[in-house]
Amino acid sequence: MVFALVALAVCALLVTVHRWLWIRLVRDTTAPGGPARRIGTALTIALPLLSVAALTAGRAGAPFWLQQTVSWPGYLWLAVLLYLTLTMLVAEPIRALLLRRLAHRDPSGAVAGPPAEQSGVGTGTAATPAATPSAAPALSAGDGADGTGPEPGAVLAADAAEEPAAAAPGGGFSRRTFVARAVGGAAAAVAVGTVGHGAYGVLRGPSVKRVQVPLAKLPRAAHGFRIAVVSDVHLGPVLGRAHAQRIVDTVNRTQPDLIAIVGDLVDGSVPDLGSAAEPLRGLTARHGSFFVTGNHEYFSGAEQWVDHVRELGLTPLENARRALPHFDLAGVNDIQGEQEGSGPDFRAALGDRDRSRAAVLLAHQPVVIHDAVKHGVDLQLSGHTHGGQLWPGNYLAELANPTVAGLERYGDTQLYVSRGAGAWGPPVRVGAPSDITVVELASYQA
Repeated sequence: MVFALVALAVCALLVTVHRWLWIRLVRDTTAPGGPARRIGTALTIALPLLSVAALTAGRAGAPFWLQQTVSWPGYLWLAVLLYLTLTMLVAEPIRALLLRRLAHRDPSGAVAGPPAEQSGVGTGTAATPAATPSAAPALSAGDGADGTGPEPGAVLAADAAEEPAAAAPGGGFSRRTFVARAVGGAAAAVAVGTVGHGAYGVLRGPSVKRVQVPLAKLPRAAHGFRIAVVSDVHLGPVLGRAHAQRIVDTVNRTQPDLIAIVGDLVDGSVPDLGSAAEPLRGLTARHGSFFVTGNHEYFSGAEQWVDHVRELGLTPLENARRALPHFDLAGVNDIQGEQEGSGPDFRAALGDRDRSRAAVLLAHQPVVIHDAVKHGVDLQLSGHTHGGQLWPGNYLAELANPTVAGLERYGDTQLYVSRGAGAWGPPVRVGAPSDITVVELASYQA
């Protein structure tokens, strides 16, 4: 019941936002019945439908080729929609100010068009003076006498049957149309540019971030031990084999002592994505590559993926521990596994260990840090948050996670959260660039 209400609220919000954007970017900038109006209206309907299809195709069991077909345009539109909405909200007061200033400068309400239109050349008619009673400003429903446009809420509440004039009677086009095109064009350019830059950052592959973490129990012999932390790759209908290969190449160039993949490797089944994950077979590290599940593995068939990554040469740590030469490496299943009876079990992974040795824990979600503290973990390595992925998503991520990105201390336990090497949904990151982190352990005795 609660899920249904939330879904209805989200749908209502999407409809409202798309209607407002249609009014501002299509109705206010195009002539009624023209091709631009028809194309804009069609896109206003088609793009949100593609976005819904992208979000639901995988869960609905659609063929993988269909998931790939709808995911690129559908997810990219979601990112554009976010920043287009934000920029248009910022543009609303600017739009009102421009209309007011133009109204004071030219009460006629017309903006001059090309010379031929002003003089009547080529039309067989004499020019109509702009400043005549018949050339009064054409204002749509809800506009005030001073030429300012209605607030967004007023636009949504008002009857949109009355169209703004696309052309002023004396040639050129109306003040409202001029301002709508200028403001809408600038907002669209900002939104598309932001998403384009964010997509380029994801598709070129993650950068390498280096962090030194001192551990009190780490012996001097292990000083400088390097762990390559890879999280949230999200191989799926958008990011595939080429992305996996970029990650493998980047990790191997760092020459780590150990590789830790801390969940959300995939968004799909082994039959659909097994070939995309194949490059992981090429990961190389002196002490091996290890894997723990994330919540998305349980949406995709966690048991099958655990078996498959083992075939690729990775070692799954399912509530288990490995004693390395100078510290213990443990891993716990993701919280999502509780719904299948295989959630995190800290006692199985850490209960009987020698607490005089340093312990490093791999756990997908940062929220289990308090369990790690109780079990004497020295360092927890996590992902899950994507650093927020799309600003201002970082503020939402802060509400659900103790740490969104970076290194923080909780009692005697340190928590490092990676922003992730891929992206979920839109292959776009804004304000949270993707990374692979090389965590260098440091000994106080060195």
